[in-house]
Amino acid sequence: MPYPEMLVKPMREDLTRFGVQETRTPEEVDQAVKAKGTVMVVVNSVCGCAAGLARPAIGMALKHSVVPDRAVTVFAGADIEATDRARGYFKGYFPSSPSVGLLRDGKLVYILERHQIEGRDPVQIAKDLTEAFDRFCVPSPAAAIGKRG
Repeated sequence: MPYPEMLVKPMREDLTRFGVQETRTPEEVDQAVKAKGTVMVVVNSVCGCAAGLARPAIGMALKHSVVPDRAVTVFAGADIEATDRARGYFKGYFPSSPSVGLLRDGKLVYILERHQIEGRDPVQIAKDLTEAFDRFCVPSPAAAIGKRG
């Protein structure tokens, strides 16, 4: 049985306020992942490490000069079918929440699992994410212009 919406709504908003788009159905997940370019897929969760570590780190990382083309989220325990579909793109990894996958042209190129989140500082986690962004995402033209100065 899914978590009640009134419980997860504020936790959803912890990510949507950073511009992360909710994907609440398997079809929405597929549409986001199969689009050309890079997409960060966040498996959100009610756990403390999501609240105190993962979500703040994602907010910090999305302020970086290089970011994925899109950022989407599913909510484990609430958007059950969408979460299952998102995890299906994380081939070779056990289901984990919270977790963050970075896909390029529909293929997983980076994953941050729960065990890499727990017991760490949000700044350290954001650093891992921004290093992945630098490695796998194409800088926007505006970011490239700003770096020339």
